[in-house]
Amino acid sequence: MGLNKALLTALAATGYEQPTPIQAKSIPDVMKGKDLLGIAQTGTGKTAAFALPILHRLAENRVAPKPRTTRALILSPTRELATQIADSFKQYGAHLGFRVAVVFGGVKYGPQERALQQGLDVLVAAPGRLLDHIQQKTLDLSSTEIFVLDEADQMLDLGFIKPIRQIVSRIPAKRQNLFFSATMP
Repeated sequence: MGLNKALLTALAATGYEQPTPIQAKSIPDVMKGKDLLGIAQTGTGKTAAFALPILHRLAENRVAPKPRTTRALILSPTRELATQIADSFKQYGAHLGFRVAVVFGGVKYGPQERALQQGLDVLVAAPGRLLDHIQQKTLDLSSTEIFVLDEADQMLDLGFIKPIRQIVSRIPAKRQNLFFSATMP
């Protein structure tokens, strides 16, 4: 699929051999910077379908993130899913040296603030805590290049539309938008 060699090395270590259908359809378009709505059942590799091409794009256009910014933002409805997504980015990008962090409520604010202070390549977040960081000025989304809404249907069903709008209003209009979901109404 033309992925960065460091990504292929990480994939080989995890046992990946062939892309799933959602990955085969999504990865080339995401690598080209296209907006995308990806719908596939749970367990079909949706996270890799966006994580791999995002990491590829960041690696091909490597720039140091500014303090308190992120190049890619992934929104998730739950802390558990946010943690899983961040772990996937770390695993796939193990040989790239990118800064990846996850923020969500119910845990101490300080360690998250310190992670944001350095600037990030990838930030995975739940909407509530993300808005807290924006309001506290510990995060600035003005240089975010890629926006992912994971489990988009769930995010809308859970009433996150207002926070999502607030977050999106702070991201540049010129960005890549990726929406992934198991189902869409």
